[in-house]
Amino acid sequence: MRIAQVAPLIESVPPRRYGGTERIVSYLTEELVRAGHEVTLFASGDSLTSAALEAMCDTGLRLTPGPVDPVLYHLLMLEEVRKRAEDFDVIHAHVDLLHYPVLRAHRGQCLTTLHGRLDLPAAHRLYSNFADYPLISISDHQRTPMPPVNWAATIHHGLPKDLLPFNPKGGDYLAFLGRISPEKRPDRAIAIAARAGMPLKIAAKVDRADQAYWEDMIRPMVEANPNVEFIGEIDERQKATFLGNAAALLFPIDWPEPFGLVMIEAMSCGTPVIAFSRGSVPEVLEDGVTGYLVDSVEEAVERVGDLSRLDRATIRRTFERRFSAERMAKDYEAVYQRLAGTRETAPALLRAPKPELRLVGTDAVHDAIR
Repeated sequence: MRIAQVAPLIESVPPRRYGGTERIVSYLTEELVRAGHEVTLFASGDSLTSAALEAMCDTGLRLTPGPVDPVLYHLLMLEEVRKRAEDFDVIHAHVDLLHYPVLRAHRGQCLTTLHGRLDLPAAHRLYSNFADYPLISISDHQRTPMPPVNWAATIHHGLPKDLLPFNPKGGDYLAFLGRISPEKRPDRAIAIAARAGMPLKIAAKVDRADQAYWEDMIRPMVEANPNVEFIGEIDERQKATFLGNAAALLFPIDWPEPFGLVMIEAMSCGTPVIAFSRGSVPEVLEDGVTGYLVDSVEEAVERVGDLSRLDRATIRRTFERRFSAERMAKDYEAVYQRLAGTRETAPALLRAPKPELRLVGTDAVHDAIR
């Protein structure tokens, strides 16, 4: 099949450091090329891919010096996609809703994976106006606030099996990986580690929007707790060591997490996850198998003491069974085939039959530009 992958331009594909959506686009694109598809990737010029790369800007916009308007670059990219629409059997967009007005005439060949939260003001009204676009959710919970729309499938994310190697031993510290922000709750991670009497290593980026939160709340907590080490943003190579050597990953979120890629990254290493039961977490994490679901700091501290009950080899096998990039790509291929088969008919025919066909496997553009 001839497939266009339309990525956000905030980061390269894959991103140099932090970036969930662009990372998934990369894993999916490479698997599709391996499967023999003709794939074109619309992304920043510093992206690395075996697909045909259509560079829409020189570098990922987050790392571009000077004033940058992300909306301008994304609209230029979508106009280029529109001009080339007939070159593709499927246009797979990962830019949330920006392409809807531009590609409406081609909606029958468009598939949209929604990577972000959907409980935002006016989202209900907007998605109601574009309810015929086929959509992919990355968890069942992500769908909760949405109006009736054209859901094609739920497809959980996946990682290459050889990306983050299995570490059978782990280590003696707790890990927090991601972004310093109020919804990620690094303050809870610090409290859990302090009460459990364990070291905590924090590998996270600080966005401009969260700079005050870091300076006013989290940085003082880090400095006041000698057991806490702030590492900063890390790359893929560092991530394997950081997660693999941890006793557990702490995922103490306080928001409706659409998926939580870091959970399966930890599972790939065999590292268990202690996570607050919010959003998609109960779909991704198997309580008592790949980690523990908790509802309070106190419960998380108790579960730190139960980590020895979990088998790291079982966690790795669960990752391979449920969250590989190969499985993710096959799930998407099944939807692409259905989409191509309905291209000459009404887009709504892509809807999964009842009972719904379930194909189960970070932050999208509207989060990056707000």
